[in-house]
Amino acid sequence: MQNKALCALLLLITGMQAAAQTRELSTGGVLLDRIAAVVNDGVVLKSELDEQIDLITQRLAQQRTELPPANVLQQQILERLVIQEVQLQRADRAGIKVSDEMLNNALKDVAAKNDLPLDGLPRALEIQGINYAAYRESIRKEMMITILRQRDVLGRIIVTPREIDQFLEKQQGSASENQEYSVSHILLSLPEAASPGQLEEVAARAQDIVRRAREGEDFAQLAVTFSNSQTALEGGQLGWRKGGQLPSFIADLVGPMQPGQVSDPVRTPSGFHIVRLNETRGSEQQVMVNQVNSRHILMTTNELEDDETVRQKLNALRQRILAGEDFAGLASTTSEDAQSATLGGDLGWQGPGTFMPEFEAVLDKLGENEISEPFQTKYGWHIVQVLGRRVHDSTDEVRRQRAFATLRESKADEETELWLRRLRDESFIEYKM
Repeated sequence: MQNKALCALLLLITGMQAAAQTRELSTGGVLLDRIAAVVNDGVVLKSELDEQIDLITQRLAQQRTELPPANVLQQQILERLVIQEVQLQRADRAGIKVSDEMLNNALKDVAAKNDLPLDGLPRALEIQGINYAAYRESIRKEMMITILRQRDVLGRIIVTPREIDQFLEKQQGSASENQEYSVSHILLSLPEAASPGQLEEVAARAQDIVRRAREGEDFAQLAVTFSNSQTALEGGQLGWRKGGQLPSFIADLVGPMQPGQVSDPVRTPSGFHIVRLNETRGSEQQVMVNQVNSRHILMTTNELEDDETVRQKLNALRQRILAGEDFAGLASTTSEDAQSATLGGDLGWQGPGTFMPEFEAVLDKLGENEISEPFQTKYGWHIVQVLGRRVHDSTDEVRRQRAFATLRESKADEETELWLRRLRDESFIEYKM
């Protein structure tokens, strides 16, 4: 990061023309680094490019994916670094920050997934030849970009109830509803206002890639070489997804396909897409959930009433209910939970994870119609009554929740590609390699 800051400073001092002529950064005659690309008022350094080339070359070799020509791989990786820099600059302008606490929590998750304590992660990375400080910074950048995409893309995606209904109708009884798909994908992007000649050229290239893939060339190697998608350097792999989690045009393609088949090119606003179905697996299971129906009365402390006073007031209400007074009537007049008070304190049928852990712990110990002693959560003091318990078939509700999530995700893939294209088109980018 220090080198990068120095690069930016030198660019400002010497000017863009001088930087373009020298294409390197030095001080006192000592070469510090070279500029691989100028991105607005920032740069991508040759050292960053070389590091990523080494990492991705190793990964592709481990995956036994044939490497494209060195100049093609270099350009793909440089383009990814440029797009990353564009996003980081936008995140910085938007005031997006990732605190050390947020970063450490993310690193704890990484360590835990590898059965390591956080303080064991630096040594584990060192064994793999990875610098821990650089790794921390890369995770911080990834988190900033994730937050930016959630704000600029995901936060603006709307899924309507009608879309969910249409999705479920379309998926009714189809394989895509009940199966997961491993899919690979190649995107040949188009300029926003592509000319007929550009359309014809890209369409012809797409047809040629399809022909080569069907004749047996490795799809992953073709993706690394030709794809403009953010998954290009992963061999175009989208990973395992439910049918509805795929972009709708891909879901339509893979439905009738057999594993190993390659689709014809399909055009969308972001360009021409080629899809390969790798594998399918899985089926939907019935979802049975233990639910509890309960009602409560909430009271909170204030300047005049401390914890003990509120606890005693709730205990007095509990005694009145046990003596025969109506719980719902008292809840409607005394509870400070405005939403449930209008319903007589009724919280409805709810499954695990709906309430605070301490609230659920009390519910779990109560028998039907039993009323708890007063207890405290972060919201205040409660008494709660269990009205009933049941095992509920939540398959339909879960299906709608999944439909919402998958529709949102499928929209996000296409919207993200379009958003990245707009960001790039709005940026000043000059390649030095």
